[in-house]
Amino acid sequence: MLYERWAKVAAARRNEFALRDLASSRRWTFGELFDAGERTSVPCPSGFCHPQGHGSEFILTLLCGWREKKFILPLEIGQSAPAIPTPPAWCVHLKSTSATTGASRAVGFTETQLAADAESIVATMGLRADWPNLGVISMAHSYGFSNLVLPLLLHGIPLILSPSALPEVLKRAAEGECHSTLAAVPALWRVWHEADSIPANVRLAISAGAPLPLELERAVYNTKGLKIHNFYGSSECGAIAYDASDTPRTDEACVGAPMREVNLSVNETGLLTVRSNAVGETYWPAPQTTLGNDCFETSDLAELKDGLVFWRGRASEIINVAGRKVSPLAIEHALTEHPQVRACLVFGVPALDPGRAEDVVACVVAESTARPDILRDFLSTRIAPWQMPRDWWFVDSLQPNSLGKLSRTAWRQKYLERAATESQTQTT
Repeated sequence: MLYERWAKVAAARRNEFALRDLASSRRWTFGELFDAGERTSVPCPSGFCHPQGHGSEFILTLLCGWREKKFILPLEIGQSAPAIPTPPAWCVHLKSTSATTGASRAVGFTETQLAADAESIVATMGLRADWPNLGVISMAHSYGFSNLVLPLLLHGIPLILSPSALPEVLKRAAEGECHSTLAAVPALWRVWHEADSIPANVRLAISAGAPLPLELERAVYNTKGLKIHNFYGSSECGAIAYDASDTPRTDEACVGAPMREVNLSVNETGLLTVRSNAVGETYWPAPQTTLGNDCFETSDLAELKDGLVFWRGRASEIINVAGRKVSPLAIEHALTEHPQVRACLVFGVPALDPGRAEDVVACVVAESTARPDILRDFLSTRIAPWQMPRDWWFVDSLQPNSLGKLSRTAWRQKYLERAATESQTQTT
């Protein structure tokens, strides 16, 4: 179905612009891209096809896999193909989860589920053929695959591939276009904003992969008149919610309204449940009851109010302080209001006092004059005393991974290893 649908798109738009690869300086019409895909042949060991890279070879490899009806498992740059048992016949595509809340897993999708996700994204966001996508995010990840690749091949939305997200390279990628669409992650939007390099022809700006800071959204809007639309999704189910408003949000927790054809509910434990035709079939090769039958029970705490979705954090990240539940997001939101704090990440660690269960740790990127006592005083009027961080870890930067995500699990582990090393040094 996917390859046949691509063939129809290519035939209908044969002489129209489809793809430009900045790295190779090559440009294809839809007809030329179809012909190139027909000529492409790649090895598919054990029936798997692995699109990889950030150039035209990713698209051509994918088309080869579709044409030859192979299992598609995209790989990040430098990633080796994992050893995965052969999926069932219904599976055409495997997505790797981002590993934000644990080890990465593969999610199996049918052709119908992939097409449903693309349809929802194009319709809800209003992607347009005369506003080409500027491709800077990974096409191997669910976000990039659903927002860049599938709209190109199933809906005829042109794609311009940039080999880098560096400000000067992004500007070059946007040159020559009257209008464009730019999907990115908050970390990139911040870099481009601070470098004053957001292309002037960007008409639709999208941010996903991590919560979009309200202050960044407002700053870009005030300086460029450009609204960054917050987008919330998951590898397991694709698009979930989208902020289609024309002006900045007033509540940072708001991630927008449910996507078209997506039904949301919150269960008795506060977890968000997603139902749609785009929900993945199952985890592979180890199914779980949280995913299947067009339903995905997330690990995200959420509130549904007035037709909007408010993200309240992940259940696994809630900190237990002497039996009281502490949301790290609430502390982070308060802390980032301090003018000397550039970024922060809050997490819990085992407390020395068993009665406390966990202590709150704040990992902070701040100006050199910031001190724990200054930040404690600032927070004292904004959060409850028992939510106050017990330890402060000042770092030079909180670099996200390639997907723009900050992993609390990874930073917690770094903190514990650092604490263990310091303790060992003191005892010797």
